[in-house]
Amino acid sequence: MPAHTLTVGFDLDMTLIDSRPGIKVAYETLSAETGVYIDTDLVVSRLGPPLQDEVANWFPADAVAEACDRYRAIYPDTAITPSVALPGAREAVEAVQALGGRAMVVTAKYEPNAKLHLAHLGIGADILTGGLWAEAKAEALLEHGARIYVGDHTGDVRGAHAANALSVGVTTGPCDEEELRAAGADVILPDLTAFPAWLRAFAAA
Repeated sequence: MPAHTLTVGFDLDMTLIDSRPGIKVAYETLSAETGVYIDTDLVVSRLGPPLQDEVANWFPADAVAEACDRYRAIYPDTAITPSVALPGAREAVEAVQALGGRAMVVTAKYEPNAKLHLAHLGIGADILTGGLWAEAKAEALLEHGARIYVGDHTGDVRGAHAANALSVGVTTGPCDEEELRAAGADVILPDLTAFPAWLRAFAAA
């Protein structure tokens, strides 16, 4: 790909997909298997940070790694089917590609499970990188020359800025407009349905 090709990064959970129904089932299954209480409604209200950060709220430190491994194993059979694409998700990715660009997904989620979500929902990203959160997302964004990163969390804003990319915030996740703006988001949209028109204007400027 030429260096000038437009590359746009997207977060996954609560940016492209509403994974709350699936994640809730996965945690309920983990709780039933282990006998450890997990407030799944609370969990899905604060998606974004890495799995181990959330699991550490419910399991003792010496059990976190094992619980995370089990959660990831449970995930394909419990979390993929209930999760849905957010409004405008496919169209946002296609808008990048219609301009001759590349759409990439950079997520903290375990990459094989993220790949299952994209395939199930027919979201045709060109590049997928999992296992990166907040500033660490800059690794992938810089590698592929992303000029824009779209996300719903203040951690996504930090990741964009760490990669010297434009931060586009969407208010479909746990962080509202005020939080995203305070974190330094350059653009804030209500959801991805507004993204194609914004991107065309950006590309034409």
